[in-house]
Amino acid sequence: MNKERVTVTLDRDLILSLDKLVDGLRIRNRSHAVEFMLRKALNQKRLKKAYILAGGKGTRLRPITYEIPKPMVPIKGRPILEHTIELLRKYDVREVIISIGYLGHKIKEYFGDGSKFGVKITYIEEDEEMGTAGALRIAKPLLDEPFLMFNGDNLVNIDINSLYEFHRDGGGLVTIALTTVDNPTSYGVAVLKGSRIKAFIEKPKIPPSKLINAGVYVLEPEVIDLVPKGYSMIELEVFPKILEKNKLLGYPFEGQWFPTDNTERYEKAIKEWRGIT
Repeated sequence: MNKERVTVTLDRDLILSLDKLVDGLRIRNRSHAVEFMLRKALNQKRLKKAYILAGGKGTRLRPITYEIPKPMVPIKGRPILEHTIELLRKYDVREVIISIGYLGHKIKEYFGDGSKFGVKITYIEEDEEMGTAGALRIAKPLLDEPFLMFNGDNLVNIDINSLYEFHRDGGGLVTIALTTVDNPTSYGVAVLKGSRIKAFIEKPKIPPSKLINAGVYVLEPEVIDLVPKGYSMIELEVFPKILEKNKLLGYPFEGQWFPTDNTERYEKAIKEWRGIT
């Protein structure tokens, strides 16, 4: 990345405010804080596309999901998927690709082409379950630039601009948004060294950290070439390849995050989700 040195004179109070942004990870130093705020103000280098996985059967939410696809299960009177689209619209990510399978027609009936929700939606239909990675191969012609990827059954409120800034500066192929939970044994757990993920362990009995995969990613388009044909899982068959290249980044964030993949977690999300603010 080409950079040039620029000298600026700032008010002392403004400098103090910038210094408060420095955390050594997302914002490394004062110079990075200035660059981050300028990019945010000028809305430069933003993400334009998002890919949402919405084809699963949601077996752990039965009997609800016998008639309702998992991403359409309601939270605060609206489908989970609608909350994700609201987040994307907030950060001006307007091109949305949704991978659908089980009861996918109900998703299409509700969202249509996306115009009522302020986005443009393209659907990728899985004739059979392809897994979290396999579905990406189908969408490859549409994903020709860096893009967001979401698990369709999670509720999340994350600063997408900050996430992408972190990804760009880190020079990785994939950045995984990481959140903290008290008991990470049923999730994918990350071990970080600086911004790099050095190990990623699925559902460990003895967790090496409390940082888990939040199901939100930034991917470079060439990652799709690493996806094997047929059914495959990105966590098990793609991330290890990125890890070997030392190109897997971890972005810890503190925003709201609620999985809804079983009835207990779904109930917690209903009670505690505060919406996109």
